[in-house]
Parts: sequence; C-alpha cells; structure tokens
Amino acid sequence: MVNLAHLRPETQALAGLPGVERLASLRIEHWIGYTRAHRVLAQLEALLTHEPGQVRPRNLLIVGPTNNGKTMIAEKFHRTHPPRTADDGEYEVIPVLRVQMPAEATTRRLYSALLIAMGTPVGLQGHNDLREALAVRLLRAVGVRLLIIDEVHNLLGATARRQRELLNLLRFLGNELRIPLVCLGTRDAYLAIRSDDQLENRFHPLLLPRWEEGDELARLLASFETVLPLREPSQLASAPLRELILRRSEGTIGEIALLLADATATALRQGEERITGAIIEQTDYQAPSVRRRLIERELR
Repeated sequence: MVNLAHLRPETQALAGLPGVERLASLRIEHWIGYTRAHRVLAQLEALLTHEPGQVRPRNLLIVGPTNNGKTMIAEKFHRTHPPRTADDGEYEVIPVLRVQMPAEATTRRLYSALLIAMGTPVGLQGHNDLREALAVRLLRAVGVRLLIIDEVHNLLGATARRQRELLNLLRFLGNELRIPLVCLGTRDAYLAIRSDDQLENRFHPLLLPRWEEGDELARLLASFETVLPLREPSQLASAPLRELILRRSEGTIGEIALLLADATATALRQGEERITGAIIEQTDYQAPSVRRRLIERELR
C-alpha cells in the first residue's frame, strides 16, 4: 500500500484517484498558512477586537507585489468572520465587510460597491446625495466592525480631484463609523495613502515582500507539497528544488502556486508521482517577466 503521509487527509483521497481526475482537481484553491500570513491575520484580529469605537481607530495598509497573497489573506479573514443572522432574526450582521476599489474609481462607484456588498439592490441606491447617507446608515445597521478595501492602488488612475475625494471618503468613513479600515494594494497604494498626511499617520503599513531563499521559503514549499495530489514525496523544500522554484516563479506566492500546479500536471501526464527538477524545467510555465516580454514583442 502506498504511504501518503506527506499529504493532507483530503489530498490523500484525491491522490487515490486516476490521473485524469487528479488533473481536474489542480485548480482547487487551498489555504496555505505561513508565518507572514499568520502575523497579518493576528493583526487583523487585533483590529477587529480592539479598534471599533475608538475616536481614531488604527488602520492597516497591506502592501505587496501583485499576486503575492494579499487578497487570499483578506478572504481567509473574511471567511473566519462571516455574516450571520441577528439574534432576533430580523436582519443580517456583517462584522467584516470586504469590497474592491473600482477600476475607474469615483466616490459614487465606491459607495455603490459598499451598498452591493451589503445586499442593496442597485436600483434602490438613489442619487449621489442619497448614496452616502444610505451607505453610512446601512454600515451601522448591519454592525460592520472592520472594512477591507482591496486594490486601493486603483485610485491613482483617477484624476487628481477624484483622488482627493476618494481619500477624503476613506477618512470620513473611519471618523464617522469609528471602525478600522484595512486597505490592500501594490506599492502605488502606499503612494496614494502617503499623499494625504492625516491618512498616512493613521495607516500602519505592513509589507508582504517577494519571497527569498531561506527557511521561510522551505516551510512554504513543504506546506504546498501537502496539497499536491502526488503519491510520492517531492521534497520541494530541498535546496536545489526551492532555488529552482524561486527562480522560475520570480518570488510571488501566486506564481509559486501556479508553477507547482503546472509541474504537478506535467508529472501526471508523464506517469510520474513526484516533482523533480527536470519536471519543473520541462513544465510549460512562463514567469510574469517572460509573459510581459512576449506581449511587448508581439505589439511592436
């Protein structure tokens, strides 16, 4: 009997399936815990527990490269604090509300995103002068204690006037509701917040940098190995494999996940039950910089 002790229990069940069925399972998303993620989650828990009701609640700005785990952490925290029905059964309580800064950011669109996230039909949102009052009233009514806004760097695509309006809106929501705000984005998100002195003082920046060679990367890859439905250990945390994975993925957790999923598919198609350095090299995967160069070359 094959020893599958290197896999999570739910992955052990997948590993017993034929290769075709295992290939179909590779796009299932898994939560991969790691030290940085646990630290961020602990800070989010502290904000949710201690900051609501404070005159100047402390806020958090999570900054990192694209595809480096910011959204996954926010989703994990949101799942930990899901909406629930109030004790009297009359309405829904939403302790953590999560929205995305609109791609074409305006205060109107951001208020719409908040209202939609709270279940308000678009047709009932009213005109601009009513939208703010309705959003604030509902945020209070459903008991929002922490507001997460993803893709905050999108506001830099707005005009200077609209940027100021959006930054004023963030400040207004924190002051009016007395709840902590958690903003997520790339380096541009930090630049946007830094352009407002008051907001910069209220937002504590927390960096999620690219991964580097070392023990933390080894632990991350060991965790990844537990969710890949291969019947033999691949020893992804070994120095030669982790250096190769880091080089090919360019050091973001999303690209590491994509590379490992593609490498698992390559192994299964070749009838292999583990990932080797040769399989990683043979995998039809292109790093972000390679994809950009190919597109730029085609556009010339």
